[in-house]
Amino acid sequence: MEYGTQTMRRTKVALIYQKTKNLRVVQLLPGHSKLESTVRYLGVEVDDALEASEQMEI
Repeated sequence: MEYGTQTMRRTKVALIYQKTKNLRVVQLLPGHSKLESTVRYLGVEVDDALEASEQMEI
């Protein structure tokens, strides 16, 4: 199986999201202007992403 730069980029972003659950950081990395694009890019459900971000303490 061959991997391209897009596959590696998406994997890195997904790993950062899994570790931090910070959608804003993940949104900035690929340069998305809309949060919906980031959620689609990660392949997560919007409700799950919002719930995870609400549970994070700042």
